[in-house]
Amino acid sequence: MNRSIHVHLLPSLFEPSEVRGGVAVIVDILRASTTIIHALANDAAGVVPCGTVDEAFAVRESFAADTCLLGGERGGIRIDGFDLSNSPDDYAKSVVQGKTIGFTTTNGTKALLCSDQAEEILIGAFVNFSAVLQRLAAQSKPIHIVCAGTDGVITGEDVLFAGALITALNNGDSDFEIDDAGVIAANHWRQECCELSSLKIEPALRRAQGGRNLIRLGYDKDIGTASMVDSVPVVGFVDDDRVIRRCEIVT
Repeated sequence: MNRSIHVHLLPSLFEPSEVRGGVAVIVDILRASTTIIHALANDAAGVVPCGTVDEAFAVRESFAADTCLLGGERGGIRIDGFDLSNSPDDYAKSVVQGKTIGFTTTNGTKALLCSDQAEEILIGAFVNFSAVLQRLAAQSKPIHIVCAGTDGVITGEDVLFAGALITALNNGDSDFEIDDAGVIAANHWRQECCELSSLKIEPALRRAQGGRNLIRLGYDKDIGTASMVDSVPVVGFVDDDRVIRRCEIVT
């Protein structure tokens, strides 16, 4: 029996029960997924996804002093009272090593929390593309690619990643049953890039809504970081205690 791939273009377009028994890949290319992977690669102890700012402050209060940092954004900007924004550059090893990160963003953490009934939850980005691909290829559960979007609107950068992942998984054969949203994503990938090259991906990210938003906010450097394929070969997964941890590094 063929495996199935489902693409959810927004968290609001599926019921949480739909991902039950499957593996969910959370995609917020610009920037939550990219930032989480950078934090884990730089030896953060874990990332705690929080739905609200108040929840993040409560997470910090639950840890010993100086062991938990708060990171995230609202409207693309660092939240007042937080230590870090949603830029990967903020999560250097000298800053996050050994620290737990309470993390909340406008879109990415919402996609994570909506997917909590999945049997396994992975964090997907271009920076860890092959690591995620290898993890998915090694198991037989249905795959759900959950795109975060922006403020309830579908964004091209997340759909682009979904299409790239589907294309790599399917690899020109019919081993997977792909839903219509997945077909749309794969077509978008073929039209925009069709090549896992940062030189091709970065301009596509800049054209997308999320890219245009970051340029307007002065975070255009983050677009280049997010387009660097396999630069951070770390698999991030949601552990049983709902903390995102590093699972493995693919060499």
